Amino acid sequence: MPLLNRLRAAPITAPTLLAVAVFLVWVPLDNGQAVTTWAPGAIVLLALLAAALFGLPLNWRAQPVAVRAAVLLLAAFTAWSYLSITWADDQGVALEGANRTLLYLVVFALFALWPQRPATAAWVLGLWTFGIGAFALVTLIRVGTVDDLGAVFNGDRLTWPAGYANADAALFLMPFWAAVALAASRRVPVLGRAVAAALAVVLLDVGLLSQSRGSALALPVCALLMVAIVPGRLRHVAAFVPILGAAALALPKVVDLNDALDLPNLAAQQDAASAVLRWVVVAALLAGLVVGAVAAWETWRPPAAATAERVRRAWTGIVVVGAVVGAIGGLVVIGNPVHRVDHAWSSFKAGYTDTTNGPGSHFASGLGSNRYDFFRVALDVFADHPIAGAGADNFFQDYLQRGRSDETPSYPHNLALRTLEQTGLVGALLLLGAFAAGLTGAWRGMRAGRDPLAATVAGAATIGSVYWVAHGMTDWFWEWAGLGAPAFALLGLACALAPRRVEAAVPAATPTPGPLRNPFIFVPVGAALVLAALVLAGPGLAARDVNEAGKVFATRPFEAYSRLDRAADLDPLSDTPDLVKGSIALRYGDLDRAQAAFQDALDRNPRGQYATLELGAIASVRGDRAAARRLLDRARALAPRDPTTREAAAIADRNGVVDLDVLNARLLTAGQALAGG
Repeated sequence: MPLLNRLRAAPITAPTLLAVAVFLVWVPLDNGQAVTTWAPGAIVLLALLAAALFGLPLNWRAQPVAVRAAVLLLAAFTAWSYLSITWADDQGVALEGANRTLLYLVVFALFALWPQRPATAAWVLGLWTFGIGAFALVTLIRVGTVDDLGAVFNGDRLTWPAGYANADAALFLMPFWAAVALAASRRVPVLGRAVAAALAVVLLDVGLLSQSRGSALALPVCALLMVAIVPGRLRHVAAFVPILGAAALALPKVVDLNDALDLPNLAAQQDAASAVLRWVVVAALLAGLVVGAVAAWETWRPPAAATAERVRRAWTGIVVVGAVVGAIGGLVVIGNPVHRVDHAWSSFKAGYTDTTNGPGSHFASGLGSNRYDFFRVALDVFADHPIAGAGADNFFQDYLQRGRSDETPSYPHNLALRTLEQTGLVGALLLLGAFAAGLTGAWRGMRAGRDPLAATVAGAATIGSVYWVAHGMTDWFWEWAGLGAPAFALLGLACALAPRRVEAAVPAATPTPGPLRNPFIFVPVGAALVLAALVLAGPGLAARDVNEAGKVFATRPFEAYSRLDRAADLDPLSDTPDLVKGSIALRYGDLDRAQAAFQDALDRNPRGQYATLELGAIASVRGDRAAARRLLDRARALAPRDPTTREAAAIADRNGVVDLDVLNARLLTAGQALAGG
């Protein structure tokens, strides 16, 4: 089918390709983690959805029931997230959390509501897969050629381009499944299959450089699901063999680099990094050549039906025998499974240990981290607010008050607990229902039976989305828009391949008037889209002004104050502009301005520990002993493990004076006495 005819048959292809371009633009910008990055992208995506709603035919009643249910349930979860602002302590972060949920709703609706053809859906999936694969290749080249490996590694873990090792792992391992599926599909051109296989090796090996233990748990889960539920399992297993074999050839060099980065010898580090580049490139080329040769044989000299059937039966036997041998070998390696599980649980509860943070592979250091404590606090907060939750993204202050570790996380690091703790049972049921309906729609896309390519694309997209969920059970990926938005897009793309009830009756290329042509629907929908754009823009613009104020305050303080005042107007729920304003005023000794700013911050966030601490210290300097004791006692109750706060409160208890300069220096460093004259 000519290109233009395919686009006419699936006109949503152009907007979804542009949406994928937004995802790719985010990648070198910390993969869209900061609101100043993802909020403008969210507005672009909202504009693409608006263009589709008003410009393309849309028959809501013809949608599969599962797709309609997924959109409605996700919309209800988004509305509930916004409603949670009303009972959240920190309404500013609740607004940002609700806005991020709105982004996911926009992306899912854009990708799911309009039907796709297998070929056009493959273009969308291919652009994202090959685009991230190109970033993986660039990352690999940087690893092998950069003079200072600290620019791409934190310790011995890859942290470029996302800036966080676990996010980097997810960035590269989410599209790995699509690369494998495209390499296995007979409907993909020979060159495309070879390139997909080569990029799969690069994606896997570069993803492993991040040493994410969450990925080690998510990878086997997704591999089993891909073999079990995605049609064409024998072809996928056949593609896995050269891809995993080639990746395994380079794996020792990846391990050697991780070990070398624990040593002070810079020359040895650079040699190990160069070896990783060489071996991964060779392995990728090898996998591409093998898969490309098989693809060429299938395409140009297809076997006879009888021969193909014999090959299929023989390969089925090999796969079954291999699975049995692999299972037995795995049990031998693992040993007593009860002992293994008990050891893993003990390691998980123990937190960080010398083994966890010492030299050697992060994969082999056990499951020790502070996540057990994060999860414990999240469950405690959920128990206090079981129905409605504590409010979107409201976790930081509760962990300050209830946590036991030295960390101060903003999020629970678990998708399920995040949903329960912040949106309660109501939000959890809505989101669980949305995922269940979306996966049902994706299943229908895989099982439609119209075209093997549809099953390939729907299956690969579904596994990529499932990887995000599986890995997100041990990390804060919901709050990482550059990971969450593609995950919802992938699920939506799989749903777009589910058959519509009117497909047989109405040719796809025949335009039909959409419901939004009706002015009674056009006006409220248009108003809702404009309001959504304004709500998305406010926090992003405010954060940009806060960042700019931080750059100029040392030389142009009044310009900084002006920017912070504007930021407070743009995002009237956030206490951040006032906190920054108060901190700058203290640098200049302007106690009146600082006190007013911190009081404004406390009015916006009544449990703000930092504002409470600073107001207590200012009261101490001004001789208001009663206010100082009250505020600093409150600050100590809000952060009982913080030694600086405890010392300041102790000074107030004995009617001493807190040294403001030392206090603020101590918030960044440690070691000076807080008592002033």
